[in-house]
Amino acid sequence: MIRKAELGDAEALAALSGQLGYPATTAAMRERLALILPSADHAVFVAEVQGRVVAWTHVLKVLHLESGLCAEIAGLVVDEAHRGDGLGAALVRCAIDWTRSQEFAVLNVRSRAERLRTHQFYLRLGFVQTKVQHLFELRMPD
Repeated sequence: MIRKAELGDAEALAALSGQLGYPATTAAMRERLALILPSADHAVFVAEVQGRVVAWTHVLKVLHLESGLCAEIAGLVVDEAHRGDGLGAALVRCAIDWTRSQEFAVLNVRSRAERLRTHQFYLRLGFVQTKVQHLFELRMPD
């Protein structure tokens, strides 16, 4: 079953975020969800198997001065035990539907260079690789 995420999903989303390589506490995830869920510029969908959340995706509106409005999948993770079951593709379809409902012409997704299986997944779903880039981060001092 695919549905929109709720605040009560914070613990499961935090655990899955850790599998994606982005550890989060339940409290931190709850805070993020509290900001994201009411926003019309974001959507978070979850997949449940036997009443347990085992996958999620987050899609959002992005506006760049140089390229305009689009949607972007900010995160997609399927529990290791359920990969290959079609849940990721189902969640991407939800992101596509949301993108269309917002009347955006483009849905982007970024994926780390080492995630080769993930790249193949998106290519199978019809995405096209348009560029390779590096991410530079500057942490703000306390």
